[in-house]
Amino acid sequence: METLLMKESPLLLPLNKQKTVYDGFITVQDRDFRVRISLPPDLQLKRAKLHCCWQLKRLLKAYQPILKQRLQRSSDLGSFILELKTVLEVALKNRPDHVTIPPPQYYSQLIAELESLGWDKLLFIDTEFCTLRLKGVDSSGHEHVLTVKLKPKYPFEAPEYTADLPVPFSVTWTLQSTLAHIHKRFLAELEGLAEFWSVLDEIDVQTWVLEPEKPSRADTMRRIAIGNNVSIKVEIDPRHPRMLPDCCLLGAEHVVTPLRSKLNTNMHLWNPDCGVLQNLKDVLEIEFPSPATHEKSSLSTECGICYSFRLESAIPDQVCNDPRCGQPFHQACLYEWLRGLPTSRQSFNTVFGECPYCSKPITVKTAVHKQ
Repeated sequence: METLLMKESPLLLPLNKQKTVYDGFITVQDRDFRVRISLPPDLQLKRAKLHCCWQLKRLLKAYQPILKQRLQRSSDLGSFILELKTVLEVALKNRPDHVTIPPPQYYSQLIAELESLGWDKLLFIDTEFCTLRLKGVDSSGHEHVLTVKLKPKYPFEAPEYTADLPVPFSVTWTLQSTLAHIHKRFLAELEGLAEFWSVLDEIDVQTWVLEPEKPSRADTMRRIAIGNNVSIKVEIDPRHPRMLPDCCLLGAEHVVTPLRSKLNTNMHLWNPDCGVLQNLKDVLEIEFPSPATHEKSSLSTECGICYSFRLESAIPDQVCNDPRCGQPFHQACLYEWLRGLPTSRQSFNTVFGECPYCSKPITVKTAVHKQ
């Protein structure tokens, strides 16, 4: 009886006298996979069919075109089986759930470290005991989460960290480092950012924030409403939160121009000993609308084209500059509107046309349009 010999694999045996059906196992990475190959009566390899267990079928699902090509080009069944093994090795290496199992001492040390840290600090641990979420509470009582991903060679290999912070979080890792050391460093980082979050909390409570809609603890930008269709975007430095932030005034030019002039003229009056919000009031010589005095609906006018305030992540930030109009639009909406008018014209990346409401000249950049 003819057999197909495969290196590091059991025999693949024919099941009938015609030698049209072969059955056996392929061994790859110390795992055995049952396979059966059916040949047509004329024994033409290019019309052969591969039957396999469901695990192998799932692994090879993305490699079917390659297997078909290898089957067409193989000179005999033995060479195809070797090609199949090569493809299977690649599939096993690239599978999403491919993990290296840590040694037993990894788990015993991890449990000991968690007991030392305190189980109340642990919010989550996955079934592989590799991903942990640790809780940290700052001096203001805000809860923060640090995600730690341990490597199979932990603690000889440094973990990876992700946290909802406005600055990168890192730990100087040594063989003596533990989860308690990581958590202590995390708490120190939270305290170092306490003033930054205090500045943003004051803005969030006392003004109408247009963007971001639901700020996270990592967000450093706030777009604050000043009036109807007028706002200021401020970027707070996490390390120096009371210093003059980067500011960008948004709105119709006849409203923004005098505000921009006051900002440039009074910039020297900025006092780092005062809060950011009070400094903005003094420098711009204005009072910000607050939830206590204004309804948000009176400040966040809807787009004059799509009649909605939020379009995906964008809000209306293009405004007609005619003082008697001042209608806001989403950039994308205004672009599409002007592009459809035969009277509009384009020069480089700017479209020139007429306001849909008052017919006064209006422009929009084409860079916002996604092809």
